[in-house]
Amino acid sequence: MLFLGIILFGISLLVSWQFKRKASHYSEVGLHNNLSGAEIAQQMLTDNGIADVKVISVEGQLTDHYNPQEKTVNLSQDVYYGRSVLAAAVAAHECGHAVQHAKAYSWLQFRSAIVPAVSIASRWVQWVLLGGVLLLNAFPQLLLIGIVMFAAITLFSFITLPVEFDASKRAMAWLDTKGIVHKEEYSMARNALNWAASTYVVAAISSLATLLYYIWIFMGRRD
Repeated sequence: MLFLGIILFGISLLVSWQFKRKASHYSEVGLHNNLSGAEIAQQMLTDNGIADVKVISVEGQLTDHYNPQEKTVNLSQDVYYGRSVLAAAVAAHECGHAVQHAKAYSWLQFRSAIVPAVSIASRWVQWVLLGGVLLLNAFPQLLLIGIVMFAAITLFSFITLPVEFDASKRAMAWLDTKGIVHKEEYSMARNALNWAASTYVVAAISSLATLLYYIWIFMGRRD
């Protein structure tokens, strides 16, 4: 289990490094139409008949996300003001989530429904698991509770996968159909989103491996 954990950690670092490298490169490739990420996002929302979602700028790098509660597409400043292939890909991807919300995409609804429980679990799970391991012989039920909490987090990470893949699919289809990107720009935008998706895949697998590790510890108490 330890060897597997080391391998997954190494893969995670490699994928994260490659994604950041690609993102840095594509952020320097300008779009032929010179549209900003904010302009692209607004156009995609309009084309999908979405008028109640705002596109706003937020601090930080790679902080782009869609907030279904406030109905805002939050773009980092590099994406909001950027006029690059990366800005176009990220802006369209986040609007893909807004389209999912507007169309009641089932996986997004499911993920949103379990967010409160997962948020609570994420806040306390590390302490519950630590206590469970330390008190394994005296109070094994505590570790079992931690495993259930971590299982919810792992489930969330796997539910996130179809949500992210679908948002990218919607984004790339729109970018292509509306002629926002040329053929070469399309290929680069898709590559950027594929690497971003890879980080979610690795995170989900790593979470599953960690869950299995704690289950192994729990089952091993009987030995």
